Formats: sequence, structure tokens, C-alpha cells
Amino acid sequence: MSNFAGTWKMKRSEKFDELLKALGVNAMLRKVAVAAASNPHVEIRQEGDQFYIKTSTTVRTTEINFHIGQEFNEETVDGRKCKSLATWESETKIHCEQTLVDGDGPKTFWTRELNGDELTLTFGADDVVCTRVYARG
Repeated sequence: MSNFAGTWKMKRSEKFDELLKALGVNAMLRKVAVAAASNPHVEIRQEGDQFYIKTSTTVRTTEINFHIGQEFNEETVDGRKCKSLATWESETKIHCEQTLVDGDGPKTFWTRELNGDELTLTFGADDVVCTRVYARG
């Protein structure tokens, strides 16, 4: 099992605006969100299968605590409440399925995969996938 713990700074991001569009976020809010999320700071603490992930931007800070294999409460990228379940996809990759608590929307998920000193985070909404690559800080 890999150690995801550390602080992470984003190196590059692809298709974040497209992801927000797929989630139904309007153009004005997308512009603000893309600017705010252009330089996120991520802190990850890990003890075995227990994770704490804090993502800070100039506009919003999110924190999640979860245990691999146990359902937990989370919000989608666009702020809707969901139930999430994270599982090990491989020794270096976590996959998390999100189920909206209320209403309808695209099927959403995220993955986090370690590749040496790089962390690749993907967000998906139906068939639109955003990729963000982070370097250990």
C-alpha cells in the first residue's frame, strides 16, 4: 500500500472547465471556480486505510475523512451532498464512487493515484474527466 501523506502543489490541470460545464455550473460561476481552483494546496494524512484530505483554494476549503471500504459523506466538486465509497483499485490508486443524496445529476467519481513524487487526481462527471497532477511539496 502506498503512502499518500504529504503536502501537494498542483503542476497542471486539464478539462476542469469542461467538468464544471458537465455538472451544470453556469458560465459566471465556472469562471470564478476555475480561477479560484487554479492553485489548490492539498494536505493528505494517512494511517493505513484511514485518510484525511484537506484541499484549500482562495475561495473554498474542503476536508474529508474516510476509511477505505466504508461509506462517508462528501460534496461533489460543485458542492452537492453525496455519499461516497472509496476502494483500492490497485496498490497505488484509490477509486471513489459518489452517489447524490438528493436530486439527479451526472454520475460522479474521483481517483487519486501515486506515481513516485506525483499525485494524479481525476474527477469524472458521466464521460467528462478532469485530470490534475500534483507534485509533493
